[in-house]
Amino acid sequence: MEDHHLNEKVLPMTSMSNGDVRKVREDIYCLSVQIVNVIFLGLPKSDEWVLVDAGMPRSAELIKKTAKAIYGPNHPPSAIILTHGHFDHVGALIELMEYWEAPVYAHIKEMPYLTGQESYPEPDPSVEGGMVAKISWMFPNEGINLDEKVQPLPVDQSVPFLDGWKWIHTPGHTKGHISLFRESDRSLIAGDAFVNVRQDSLYKVFTQEREISGPPRYLTTDWEAAKQSVTLLEALKPNIAVTGHGYPAEGEELKLGLSKLAREFDSLAKPDHGKYVE
Repeated sequence: MEDHHLNEKVLPMTSMSNGDVRKVREDIYCLSVQIVNVIFLGLPKSDEWVLVDAGMPRSAELIKKTAKAIYGPNHPPSAIILTHGHFDHVGALIELMEYWEAPVYAHIKEMPYLTGQESYPEPDPSVEGGMVAKISWMFPNEGINLDEKVQPLPVDQSVPFLDGWKWIHTPGHTKGHISLFRESDRSLIAGDAFVNVRQDSLYKVFTQEREISGPPRYLTTDWEAAKQSVTLLEALKPNIAVTGHGYPAEGEELKLGLSKLAREFDSLAKPDHGKYVE
């Protein structure tokens, strides 16, 4: 398997929450890795649990340490589920796969970027937004090559090894982006379909000031699809949402913020200008 040198490209920024582990539900834990979240699904000390996304380059040791603290030694995940394959969500993936020998699942439309066939569209530093958007030209857009180690998610929307959860196709940020939803307690793992911090603002990324926002502007290429995805997720009326960036949001804050984002997406989320803005 080829690494495409992802591990050599470390984002020169972090947040105040780096290394924090948050218990979201009895079986949902969220680890902050620099500016992105890695999610652990499964009851503590359980023999069966799933990792969602794989963080930043060079974060494998932190992810393994967190997994050991939650599930104990010698308890690898049953699977790794990817919301999408951008560099900040697969940075430690190859190292974790080799350490745990865990299968990886992603949406079939994400496969070209995970099997070495295609690179993602380049980030857009010209997009309307803050300092993070301006420096996004340095973010790697290369795909990775997992060969046969990555498998498409089941067509029936079930999630391997996760009873009660379903995956939902939420494109816009990428073609094969997915979110995960559990109907029983209305828990949502949103990936980057929407985020809980203004990802283009360097100050807000550092402080993790909570603000329900659209997908990161500098890497989102289909704004109409992104809008439809937010509308779809809002209609689920989640009680809690763990997103790819920012602290989890829940209750009235989530309800009102997500409703406003869906209702006013074009003015709140979609940038006024940029090469991916029609």
